[in-house]
Amino acid sequence: MSIDIYVRLAVERQPRKGWLIVRVTKAQAERNRAHIVATAARLFRERGYDGVGVAELMAAAGFTHGGFYKHFRSKADLMAEASASGLSWTAARTEGLDPAEFVERYVSREHRDGRGDGCTVAALSGDAARQSVDIKTEFAAGIENLLTVLQAQSDTPGDADQGAARTMVIDMLAHSVGAVMLSRACPDGSLLADEILDVCRKEILASLTHGNSDQSEARGPEA
Repeated sequence: MSIDIYVRLAVERQPRKGWLIVRVTKAQAERNRAHIVATAARLFRERGYDGVGVAELMAAAGFTHGGFYKHFRSKADLMAEASASGLSWTAARTEGLDPAEFVERYVSREHRDGRGDGCTVAALSGDAARQSVDIKTEFAAGIENLLTVLQAQSDTPGDADQGAARTMVIDMLAHSVGAVMLSRACPDGSLLADEILDVCRKEILASLTHGNSDQSEARGPEA
């Protein structure tokens, strides 16, 4: 059932017989807002920013269209907030994965086919390139955060290796995102779509192994 949200502290019966206004706490209103943002982030990943309207989005979250403007000034504001939320979610899911584990999971059929539950970068980078500076700023911050998480899991503990580690994770992320985007651009189930993933995953993993070998040689036997 769809409802409109009003920030109050009680449930009261109106003087008119049979009318009941639901008044929720500020904390509940904040939870409702977070739910709308999460729903929007998923739908935007599935369909793109222009692929879902406010009315459909609010219905998917369980609220009426009119309730949207109690939480957001415009769809553009929701797009920016949903982007930031989705990018943070992607980084959180990446924590604890070393670069090879990340590539195995990212450059995969499961990720390619699961747009709604996948990475915001792969799903929406193309859309974000045509959006406002606010959304581009959220993407820049989210990508930087993701690079930081990936670099923290790389085998380059020394300060002298941090530049090389950053270069490696930027290259790895860009190739991984590109592989998923190219594969998704092909017809579902096509041989080329799978071939792109298989070839790119193999080459990215090989480059990681080669890069680690080069860094070990550069540090020397006593490093």
